[in-house]
Amino acid sequence: MKKFNIRKVLDGLTAASSSSSATAQPGTPRENDVIQETLQSEHFQLCKTVRHGFPYQPSSMAFDPVQKILAVGTQNGALRLFGRAGVECYCQHESGAAVIQLQFLINEGALVSALADDSIHLWNLRQKIPAILHSLKFNRERITYCHLPFQSKWLYIGTERGNIHIVNVESFTLSGYVIMWNKAIELSTKTHPGPVVHISDNPMDEGKLLIGFECGVVVLWDLKCKKADYRYNYDEAIHSVAWHHEGKQFVCSHSDGTLTTWNIRAQAKSAQIITPHGKQPKDGKKPEPCKPILKVEYKTTRAGDPFMILSGGLSYDTVGRRACLTVMHGKSTAVLEMDYPIVDFLTLCETPYPNDFQEPYAVVVLLEKDLVVIDLGQIGYPIFENPYPLTIHESPVTCCEYFVDCPAELIPALYSVGSRQKRQGYSKKEWPISGGNWGQGTQSYPEIIITGHADGSIKFWDASALMLQVLYKLKTAKVFERARSKEEKANTDIVEEDPFAIQTLSWCPESRMLCVAGVSAHVIIYRFSKQEITTEVVQLLEVRMQCEFSDGDSPDPGGDQTPTLPTPGASSSPQESEPPTQPSTGSNSSDGPRDNKPCLQVRSSPLKQSPGYQVELVIQLVWVSGEPPQPITSLAINSSYGLVVFGNSNGLAVVDYLQKTLLLNMGTSELYSPSDPYQRQPRSPRKTRQPSGATLDSNDGSNTSEDRCKSPTSDAKDNAFTRSRSSSVTSIDRESREAISSFHFCESFPRKTDSVVSPCLLVGTTQGTVMMVALSLPPPGDHRLQQPVGISSCGTLVTLKGGILTMALLDATGTLLPPSYEPWYDPNASDEEKEKSRRRRPASPPSTQEGQDSQFAVLCSEKQAKVVAMPSQTRIYKHNITESSFVLRADVVQMAGAYCIACFCANGHIMTLSLPSLRPLLDVNYLPLTDMRIARTFCFSNLGQALYLTSPTEIQRITYSQETCDNRQEMLSELFTPVETPEAPNKGFFKGLFGGGAQSLDREDLFGETGAGKASRSLAQHIPGPGGMEGMKGAASGIVGDLARARIALDERGQKLGELEDRTAAMMSSADSFSKHAHDMMLKYKDKKWYQL
Repeated sequence: MKKFNIRKVLDGLTAASSSSSATAQPGTPRENDVIQETLQSEHFQLCKTVRHGFPYQPSSMAFDPVQKILAVGTQNGALRLFGRAGVECYCQHESGAAVIQLQFLINEGALVSALADDSIHLWNLRQKIPAILHSLKFNRERITYCHLPFQSKWLYIGTERGNIHIVNVESFTLSGYVIMWNKAIELSTKTHPGPVVHISDNPMDEGKLLIGFECGVVVLWDLKCKKADYRYNYDEAIHSVAWHHEGKQFVCSHSDGTLTTWNIRAQAKSAQIITPHGKQPKDGKKPEPCKPILKVEYKTTRAGDPFMILSGGLSYDTVGRRACLTVMHGKSTAVLEMDYPIVDFLTLCETPYPNDFQEPYAVVVLLEKDLVVIDLGQIGYPIFENPYPLTIHESPVTCCEYFVDCPAELIPALYSVGSRQKRQGYSKKEWPISGGNWGQGTQSYPEIIITGHADGSIKFWDASALMLQVLYKLKTAKVFERARSKEEKANTDIVEEDPFAIQTLSWCPESRMLCVAGVSAHVIIYRFSKQEITTEVVQLLEVRMQCEFSDGDSPDPGGDQTPTLPTPGASSSPQESEPPTQPSTGSNSSDGPRDNKPCLQVRSSPLKQSPGYQVELVIQLVWVSGEPPQPITSLAINSSYGLVVFGNSNGLAVVDYLQKTLLLNMGTSELYSPSDPYQRQPRSPRKTRQPSGATLDSNDGSNTSEDRCKSPTSDAKDNAFTRSRSSSVTSIDRESREAISSFHFCESFPRKTDSVVSPCLLVGTTQGTVMMVALSLPPPGDHRLQQPVGISSCGTLVTLKGGILTMALLDATGTLLPPSYEPWYDPNASDEEKEKSRRRRPASPPSTQEGQDSQFAVLCSEKQAKVVAMPSQTRIYKHNITESSFVLRADVVQMAGAYCIACFCANGHIMTLSLPSLRPLLDVNYLPLTDMRIARTFCFSNLGQALYLTSPTEIQRITYSQETCDNRQEMLSELFTPVETPEAPNKGFFKGLFGGGAQSLDREDLFGETGAGKASRSLAQHIPGPGGMEGMKGAASGIVGDLARARIALDERGQKLGELEDRTAAMMSSADSFSKHAHDMMLKYKDKKWYQL
């Protein structure tokens, strides 16, 4: 007999009692022992795979014009790199400091980043996972601006003190050459010029450096002579400077909204001063000051007028106007409004050489929450269609689901209906950021991510092969009327903010049925169709779910003893049902009690429904006795049964969406007492509501603003921690009440005595109880549409510690038994095609022999997991997952041909347990819960995939599969591709003859140690990055690897010797200094008498 003991578990796992067998029926141990569990801890490893979405809180941007790669830095030290569609990369600076500037080493596969903590880093982009090669941390000065000339290895760094230091990017060492602020400005200047805000070399003369100081002073510095050639003064602060490519003229943008143009040889006065957005007074005075022009770029063309592109500079009277980008070309000025504030912009040009005609063709605009690329080559400046998945946050994400290995035809079907939703008017040209190559991944299975949003929209994403592309967008708010005024909002019970926000969703990929629950206690059921229809009247079902009363005020529950049978089709429009017959008490206000009203009003006009998801039925919970309906905490749909079930802190409701009737509306406490099969009949919502344990009418109350439902985008929006909250006076009592937390439709044994499986519903609660509900379905066909579905509670199956999170069923071999489903058919197709729907999947697994278990129920709560044998209902395995924390998300997933439970804990641990024995296989402390967003969006899927929202705008995908971790390098895209650098512009005969072309400079002689000496050691600290050594170690394998390892050892030894040499030099320097001071002291006191000392 095989025993399930704790086997090899990853480091750091606390050995708890992983399996404890209870006494089982005679046949159970024998059945368990034949299940050969194949999953071992070697199958599991955790690593991040890819990050999608818009970089959260962007702060800087750079572009490599040869490689055609865009880099974006953020305020939390992240680095995102973009190439062609599907080529994305995410890196992170360890310090988490904001990235203030980025500079590509053009066509070198390297990038320099400058951070707000005064460090600069060199990134190697020639490997799939970029790594830092060198870092330099400044100790005494703050970095304000960096400039790296094209094809130069010397990086200029401007500081807050106004000085400029020079760094060799190959060795990341400082040069002894320093431009001090007091040497750059005029000696007669009495004030400090402020930080360096700009550095650039003259496009035609590398020996001349243009330095812009914040105060308004610009200096043209001669690098060879180490002196200022010219100084240009303006009485307004400078924000940016841009050269004309011929190097004879430059433009400055200022804090008063002006642009000044300067000829380099005329320092006394600017050649031109313009205020692009200033109103020109008629009396010839200076225009009124405008907002600062934060950046200007000056780009020339061979065939026409130059482009001057700027951000900011609007007049102060444009209050509330959105941020604008201004494009000045010849006599025309185009003001392009943006949806969000501008962080930075870059003009993309045909040439990387600054001394040639630039030929601009596009502008990349980085906004706070979007990335826009404008086509400069077309009239009207249209934008390019963005191929990146940057619209995840278009409306805040409120829920998320992940489906791996979906039916193959799903993605093409969603894409075909989604492609019709695309807006028109984009540029006809190809997306200009086109560098990199896709990974050579072997993953071929379809993956779909569904995101629910605060505005009621739902997005379907194709997530196959580590890419992300939006397929289709569904707007659920179209079903409802929109309040047009504040008065109307107050009268119609609409939620204060985001009334249509998606709270949870249930999707059946095989049948394509979709069910969503919103924050206003509404449930919408959708069918998928490829044909457009117009729905004259949206089908609506109103449900009155009410809490149980305490013993002191509970009315006579007599109504519960006389259940009524529904009449077929009786409640197709249950909103017309009669009002309650019970007399209302004195607490009703004369201006109308708040009772039997839903939070939202379903639209009364015809609804045009495009191909895609179309509304089948709307279910709304109504106000009861002045109390708003409780939020829906759980939801499930089954296409084979034609049922939807949802629950909250009051109980659960089962709806037959084929007959459009409410089958069951039951309080949680009623589920505990098993009823005789078919004794408790479904209730018709058209009947007069009678007082019972589940549906009670009581005193009505008046509404207050606090009674409104709250949006899941507010701080207390998540059900993972807070059980369905109410803002009424009884909310404290409700906190301790039992809510429904989980559902699972299955084919199982409702009772211990059953020997044949039948349709069932497993119900899990927040108190850890799992209950079984038996379903009796009429025969398929016309009978299914006319005869009622029978429902009976079978009582408690098992109890666990903590709220129930997930439930599943395994067969006798340990294989997952998925819920039965109906194959998809188009509801609007011809009758012949609809016949396909008759081919329902057979939902009757073979019956079990008497006294023999043939199924395992897998149950996981916030604290523990249990496996129960069916039909004997004997617990055979139990594992306490956590004592001090609690599980936020748990899913039964397929992995390496077997099944396991994957859990994410609030303390950051990700764990997997084998099935059915619940052996711990993986336990990694991955991500401490820092944000409710992570708890709300974390989800596991099959084949070792998982994801969560790491920021309001980004999805982080991770894998817990060893195989995927091993293949990650192949799957990731390549950023660097070998491309030849374009030829330098031709000087021309006369320019070559008379020296009019670009002047070169031997920077090595000027900035090297021989020419400039050594830099001060205390100014900056060199930190070797892990990228160089790690990259080499990764490549070291085989015979070549031995040589490489020897070389690495020598390098490391050399590094240590170098450090020793540096320390020795420092000690010698210190000794020399001490000797000199001692000698000076001796000379000072040599001829003095003792009394003169």
